[in-house]
Amino acid sequence: MRALQSGAVVFCILFSGSGFSTDSQIDELPIESEVAVVLTRSDSIPDGVEKAPDAYFEGYVQALIDMHYAEYRVIVIAKDKHIWLANLPKNELTAKSIIQFVKDVPGVKDVQILEEVPTENEELRVKYVERPKINGIWFPQMTELFQPIIGSPRVISYTLGYRSGDEIIGNKCADISLGDDFPIYRWLDVIYGGDLQIGIEACIWSVFNFDPHPDIAGGTELVNTDFYAGIPITYARNKWSFRLRGFHVSSHLGDEFLINHPGFHRVNPSNEVIDFFVSYQAKEAIRLYVGPAVIVHSDPTFRWKPLYIEYGTEVRFLGTKFDKQRLYGTLYLTLHFRNMQELDWNFDGTYRGGYEFSKLQGIGRKFRFYVEYHHGYSYEGQFSKMRDHYMEYNISYGF
Repeated sequence: MRALQSGAVVFCILFSGSGFSTDSQIDELPIESEVAVVLTRSDSIPDGVEKAPDAYFEGYVQALIDMHYAEYRVIVIAKDKHIWLANLPKNELTAKSIIQFVKDVPGVKDVQILEEVPTENEELRVKYVERPKINGIWFPQMTELFQPIIGSPRVISYTLGYRSGDEIIGNKCADISLGDDFPIYRWLDVIYGGDLQIGIEACIWSVFNFDPHPDIAGGTELVNTDFYAGIPITYARNKWSFRLRGFHVSSHLGDEFLINHPGFHRVNPSNEVIDFFVSYQAKEAIRLYVGPAVIVHSDPTFRWKPLYIEYGTEVRFLGTKFDKQRLYGTLYLTLHFRNMQELDWNFDGTYRGGYEFSKLQGIGRKFRFYVEYHHGYSYEGQFSKMRDHYMEYNISYGF
């Protein structure tokens, strides 16, 4: 059995002869044999796999990919610890995630991409390659086909932040969001070889004023909460991804705000919207996107003209591997803009800079720290037709 090395506690089963050791045999072991260790990825591979013959090593890497990315039917070929991958998905982000995953396997020297399985390997692979094709997968969790627009003030995520200088909500504020994407089904290799997915999104955004004036209610004031639910249909192929989404969003003033502002005229901001976003991964570090939208219905007490557009870019740089922690970190900048017919197409901008951590594959969930400057109009329900600007300091978790 491979010797385990360094830190988290594991329980070892000791072998003796052809079976398990007896309790008396265990009691007779010296106390030094009882150790607490850390199980690293290198420790978890079978004994001698890094020196194993090509066929054994190839099978091991193939099993790892099938465990984590079974739906894509990627084919592995190994020779002298050099790896070739065939049948990679058409989605470039997912393909790069698989390549990085294989590069991270102990013993792998390098990874190359094959367009198809070589002829000399076809006979050996025919049974594997011709196994029943997976047409889709229920409840995929590893990746998103359309990566979220992390520069938007209304990105779906779990967020906690501090806001300063907001002339509408308050000079000292806290903002939170609680939201997630729930994928339902993903069709594989459809419409020119891409992937198609349908899911459900839900989120709430709330903002609190730490220093309300007047302060009749006493303490922190809940000013506004927005509720969102949407159904996104997403598609990705190569560097392109698309999202068609229908959603509802409505806003509600907080009790403390209404108490502190008796006589405030409450209306009912509530919209049903359809938007369509196109995203292009220009380079590995640069993403561009644009999305026109139509407000198909708004509440009569708070009408909106129907058209608006959002667009922007994301840039990542100085990426760093943290091998011991199995993490990848990178700095990023985002520019997000919005122009609305209701607001005379005036310019509205949100600018963020921060740092994000993810697993080494790089396209799953991420933990982000960022600073934001917003200049344009408020996003807060009944106040959203009023000009505003502020700074925010946030942490978030999401795709």
